[in-house]
Amino acid sequence: MRSKSQALLIKTIALHAVLTPLAIIWLFPLWMMFVFATMPDYGIFSPEIVLLPSTNLIENFKNLQADTDFVRAMTISVGVAAIYTFLSVLLTSMAGWALARYRFVGRSIVIGIILGTITLPFAVVVIPQFIMVAREFKLANTWIALIVPPLFNSLGVLFMRQAFSMMPNDLFDAARVEGVKEWQIFLRIALPLSRPTMAALAIILFLASWNNYLWPLLISSKPGMMTAPVALGTLIGLTKVSWGGIMAGALLLTAPILVVFVFLQRHFIAGISAGAIK
Repeated sequence: MRSKSQALLIKTIALHAVLTPLAIIWLFPLWMMFVFATMPDYGIFSPEIVLLPSTNLIENFKNLQADTDFVRAMTISVGVAAIYTFLSVLLTSMAGWALARYRFVGRSIVIGIILGTITLPFAVVVIPQFIMVAREFKLANTWIALIVPPLFNSLGVLFMRQAFSMMPNDLFDAARVEGVKEWQIFLRIALPLSRPTMAALAIILFLASWNNYLWPLLISSKPGMMTAPVALGTLIGLTKVSWGGIMAGALLLTAPILVVFVFLQRHFIAGISAGAIK
């Protein structure tokens, strides 16, 4: 018994000895981003390697706010990402439920089309999508244009379909025998059972919306409707680049991502694991 516990202890120490340097390597760029955010523009290009923070962080934040109104841009990004994540998770869950639990003519064709859309790069559809939204519907520089067009997520539909397919049919049949309606089965039984998968999908969709740059850049040309990544990109000019402001803005953009993952990492890992095993 003691030999087994000693072997387990040795394995644990060896695992931590391998993973700790990898974690440090992964965290080092984040630390350097914080260090650069505390330095003036000229200090970032210093030939000396600086590993400790400087004293210019507040000044960089002030310059960032003065140049881009970054607080407003962050507010827009938070609102767009939150609304987009909620609606997209709801829609992909409904589509995944229909594809997993109902038999209808053309179901295989629909699944094939969804799989096919995953292979299409966004650059192929971005111009037609922009023309339709901006010219035909006159929705440029609106919240609808920022949120609605990217709502359909093929990967999310297949992700939720896999989660619902793994649930036992007997559970839903018993609910139908008790007289529970289909929408109640979906809302009160299926969705609560798929919470880990939904949490993992929510994190993926939130990050996708939070980091989205090309579509908000095309559809939001007014300064008052810029998201945070687009506002940060305006600091790169032809004759001047505000590196201190860029680093400070990147620090602010990274913080919500880390907070979301830290609080939901248990659900994220559980959801990914559940989706990978059938």
